[in-house]
Amino acid sequence: MFKIYTKTGDKGGTSLIGGVRVPKSHIRIDSYGTVDELNSYLGMVSDLGANESISAAIREIQDRLFTIGSALATNPDGDVKMKLPDLHEADVAWLEEQIDEMNLALPEMRSFILPGGNLASSTCHVARCVCRRAERICVAMQEQEEFVPPLIIVYLNRLSDYLFVLARYLSHISNAPEIAWRARL
Repeated sequence: MFKIYTKTGDKGGTSLIGGVRVPKSHIRIDSYGTVDELNSYLGMVSDLGANESISAAIREIQDRLFTIGSALATNPDGDVKMKLPDLHEADVAWLEEQIDEMNLALPEMRSFILPGGNLASSTCHVARCVCRRAERICVAMQEQEEFVPPLIIVYLNRLSDYLFVLARYLSHISNAPEIAWRARL
């Protein structure tokens, strides 16, 4: 029987793919933990009323997030003995196509909008914010000279755009209002 607990992390350390141990506070652990959090929020978006087409798209994205997580969880200097999935430029292009398709159905944005509309849309906005945090952590990793495949940052940037449009689209298809932000003067 496979046990979920190993007790190897009880003192605050964990292993990256490739064998090196790092503290659980390491920025690399923070990066893939944040991607995992994003993936969980996307599961909620799908469960909260997305139609089959949107749910299928979210499953594709969740698969890419596992790919990103595995890359971030890998010691770039380690000897990795397993084949890991790759992220491709076509994955970014697919997000752009999805954004363009949803935008065709949406009214033109004339102001900033407040996150909300319904529970699915609001959760999608939370996912967008988590995605932006994952992107910032990956940029910080680069600044600290931790290797991050550049396509990961591009994908996360585009994914946050996708999630913004998806949040608007989820409100639109459920006839929920979009609330324009009006600055207090």
